[in-house]
Amino acid sequence: MVAGEVSGDLLAAPAIRAIRSTDPAWQVAGVAGDRMIEAGCEAWHHVRELSVRGYAEVLRQLPRLLWLRSALRRRIVGSSCSVLVGVDSPDFNLALEAAVRSRGIPTVHYVSPSIWAWRGERIEAIRRAASRVLLVFPFEEALYRRAGIAATYVGHPLAQAIPLRPDRDGARARLGLAGTEPVIALLPGSRRAEVEFLGPVFFGAASRISRAIGAARFVVPTADPSLRSRLEEQLRNHPRLEPITSLIEGRSHECLEAADAVLVASGTATLEAALFKRPMVIAYRMPRLSAWMIRRIGGYLPWVGLPNILAREELVPELLQEEVTESALAAALMRQLEDHAGRARLAERFHAIHESLRRDTPALVAEAVLGLAGKPVL
Repeated sequence: MVAGEVSGDLLAAPAIRAIRSTDPAWQVAGVAGDRMIEAGCEAWHHVRELSVRGYAEVLRQLPRLLWLRSALRRRIVGSSCSVLVGVDSPDFNLALEAAVRSRGIPTVHYVSPSIWAWRGERIEAIRRAASRVLLVFPFEEALYRRAGIAATYVGHPLAQAIPLRPDRDGARARLGLAGTEPVIALLPGSRRAEVEFLGPVFFGAASRISRAIGAARFVVPTADPSLRSRLEEQLRNHPRLEPITSLIEGRSHECLEAADAVLVASGTATLEAALFKRPMVIAYRMPRLSAWMIRRIGGYLPWVGLPNILAREELVPELLQEEVTESALAAALMRQLEDHAGRARLAERFHAIHESLRRDTPALVAEAVLGLAGKPVL
């Protein structure tokens, strides 16, 4: 299994447990994050080695990434590998899968690239790379059926892991958040570059919110322990926030469950916030060169946040690039907090999305993977 970032680690770990519970004799190895390692995956490399953000940043890291991919190909082909599972990260994994598949090893690509959003031409790369694609969104099935590519909708593992009815009070008690003041979760991203670009403006927006509404608490889950010191530095620039802000290692789900509203970087965390039925403001900002390159390529959808893409409308605000300012983020989030009727309607829409994504995903992934490996699931 090859995961390329923290979100891939989250996706792969339950599947590894399901595979090993089916038959403990199966060995799983590859590029793994902490959760995959805990689930029983031998880490040839850590997921951090592949976590690179933005086109300009990838270009700088390209020689190292190409060397790593070549080394992985040689190791996989030279081993007794029964099946390769590339978990998301299509720019890295599709070429690896194609090279391994050409040597007769079955391949699975877990999580379709966003060909429904942009770069639809990648469907041909997927056709060459993957013996089977595992889909996490139901609307993707028709696209793959039309293309004649073997694909299985397995649901989204987060929809099974996150309860349909969150327990806000219980989460606050577990986090030690006493009192009745509003709790706002700040999630500026899981990569260092995201934290550098979004952390300061998120804390600045939080400071404005605190001044505007008085009593409030802020929780900041740190996706990677190595990011904590940087977040602490950024927080020190806002002395008003320090007494009312908790940096919490991991435990992002408890922070989302405890929150009244969420300020979140675009990515998987937006879906997590939606599954916890929380109003949110989605933001994203990256280096100008990377943003320019993405705009040149263009996209097919008017949204970047998963809740809006799944709903096919703008359920929650999205602020991108130059729109990401302290005042704009604070104003958008306060509107969410103050619109009680809107929050109730939003929770209903998020509940419907949750139901549509809820399957026994780990078991379905294990069935597909072991089926290709020549080992039927009993």
